[in-house]
Amino acid sequence: MRSSRLAIIVLIAFTILTGANCSYYNQIVARKNLVDGATAYKERKFAEAEQLFRKTVEIDPKAETMEGKTAQLFLARTLHSQYISDRKNNAKAEEAVQAYDKVLATDVNDQGSFKALASLMDTLGRKDESLQRINERANNANVKPEYRAEAYTSLAARQYSCANEISDAPAVKKTVKKDGKDVYEYTKPENPDDFARLKTCADEGLKLIEQAIVLEPAEVQQAKDVDLKSLTPQQIDAKSELGRIFSSAWSYKANLLYQKMRIAEMDGNTAEKDSFKTEGDKARAVFTGLNEVEKNMTAEKDARKKIEDEKKASNKK
Repeated sequence: MRSSRLAIIVLIAFTILTGANCSYYNQIVARKNLVDGATAYKERKFAEAEQLFRKTVEIDPKAETMEGKTAQLFLARTLHSQYISDRKNNAKAEEAVQAYDKVLATDVNDQGSFKALASLMDTLGRKDESLQRINERANNANVKPEYRAEAYTSLAARQYSCANEISDAPAVKKTVKKDGKDVYEYTKPENPDDFARLKTCADEGLKLIEQAIVLEPAEVQQAKDVDLKSLTPQQIDAKSELGRIFSSAWSYKANLLYQKMRIAEMDGNTAEKDSFKTEGDKARAVFTGLNEVEKNMTAEKDARKKIEDEKKASNKK
């Protein structure tokens, strides 16, 4: 009996040890493949990089480890790069779409992968599908608020382009003299359908951009009062990215309000025209302020880099 129990214990111990060794070995192989794959990618040896990343994905197909997640991300980028190098290779583009989907299934907040995926779909002529993905992202509560805001802004931008194509047409936007100065005068498009579409696009765009701005955290507007020298480089980068997202939103809000101002002028409604201009100017002022904060952050990063470069140069002497 004792001999039998000892044999079982030895077998269990051997199984655990072997499994641990196998796991450790796989991790070493996966990391080596990632390093070699990254080198091949940097040297634009995309086919070689693809195979190395695929081998790592095969080790961890569910992307449960950091190596597995990184390999899936690098594989998507490599496939995308192969398509960019050969725009006729739609098969690689489709593989890249599937690879990005797997990345986002693991990490829905990988914003870089989402934007790359949306752009790739647009390039492939799958604009409706891309638009649907952006809509879903904007309304997904599992996505970070700032990324949802960026999705709403992207949707609003499309509506702005729709409106501006109509209101900026030469037959609608004319240069006239007023008090000795050249100014723009806006008249209704000849086609009533165009005017109706202009109003719809401007209205929808404003609704979308308001949904983006309501997601703005307090720290965005408070950023102008932050002591940048007290922040780490990572903190500056995070605040800069957050500011960039919402400065874009405020910029589109201003431009969409100016579209509404043009529409009011076409309708001969001077009071509404003035009101929309005032609101547009306020939104533009917010955008300008956020843009200035972003410039200050860039200047702080540049100043730190200059000091670091001077130290390195001094140490070499």
